[in-house]
Amino acid sequence: MRIFDTTLRDGEQAPGNAMTPAQKLEMALHLEALGVDCVEAGFPASSPSDFEATQRIARAIKRSRFATFSRTRRNDIDLAVEAGGIENHEVQMVATGSDIHLKYKRGITRAEAVSEVATAVSHAIALGITHVSVGIEDASRSEDRFLRELTETAVGAGATCIILADTTGCMVPQEYGDLIAKIRSWVPEGVRVSTHCHDDFGLSLANALAGLEAGADEVQVTLGGIGERAGNTPMEELAAVLSYKGGHYNLHTDIELSEMYRAYTALRGMINLAEPRNKPIFGTYAFGTVAGIHQQGILSNPATYEYVEPENFGRERSLLIGRHSGRSILRHLLEDLGAEVNENTLHDIYRRHVADRQGSDCEDLSVLRKRLEAEVRDRPAELSTTL
Repeated sequence: MRIFDTTLRDGEQAPGNAMTPAQKLEMALHLEALGVDCVEAGFPASSPSDFEATQRIARAIKRSRFATFSRTRRNDIDLAVEAGGIENHEVQMVATGSDIHLKYKRGITRAEAVSEVATAVSHAIALGITHVSVGIEDASRSEDRFLRELTETAVGAGATCIILADTTGCMVPQEYGDLIAKIRSWVPEGVRVSTHCHDDFGLSLANALAGLEAGADEVQVTLGGIGERAGNTPMEELAAVLSYKGGHYNLHTDIELSEMYRAYTALRGMINLAEPRNKPIFGTYAFGTVAGIHQQGILSNPATYEYVEPENFGRERSLLIGRHSGRSILRHLLEDLGAEVNENTLHDIYRRHVADRQGSDCEDLSVLRKRLEAEVRDRPAELSTTL
């Protein structure tokens, strides 16, 4: 299945995420190196900055395809082609897909929305674009008859991909899977069906997976899940699921797992995004633990508490010390230092370094190791050592 990355468009347009053209080019090259199938460069008609970013990315991208975002307006499409040319360029245009958007945002009828799609797709084809995708905005709140008319009109005019946007993140997986299945049954073989899911219920990944099971060929993602409101389907979570559960879905991607965290770190630096503690794959402590029971298991065999392995994602496991840690980690450190202690001495060290810790902060294992090294050095009579 294909990965379409919208970090530089949907992700970048969200509050706090703005990037310069130079930064967008740098990120586009990171994304291409990860192996994404298509990098969305931006919305050229929206600003001179997006126009310039598209120019730079179009010249630099070689292995991946690049895409632009347009409204169903000739001028938007003209500017997209002016910025990016026609080679290796996917023109993505957004169709108005629900009555609530028609009435309150656009002030047009269903018939006018359908006519816009036919005209816009035909115009892009006439300009020489061979990859034309139509994203149906708010498809999750559309009505079947209207949705089918939009879809069949787009395909009839030459669209090569239909994108179903759960724009408000209002669907649950069964609903979204059913939506994708309908579209898959309405379009001919060879026309891609793509997911675009938002995370307002925390279900963007689950909905995208349901879409794949229902016949979608492509998932639109962002690095770290950034995007409007609660964000989009996170690339790293989708890639992780398909790496470990690809056999279940009979699908795979070519994403380079081990380089994703490096790319995410670069992205965070550009947009000044704090690293969350508990985010899957990318969280500070996604592969860390302070709990004694967990540490005891991990020291014996990491598989006891790790199904997702940190080294596959360019991460390292971290065992931290806090008041929830146990004696196992102390034994491990002391043995590593060549020290042998009896139970009374171990209890004393545990009380002073672990149990009596104030507050909820934890510290890295290396900090405790240095303190224990000092004790082994300063208390040789009590801490029998082979050092």
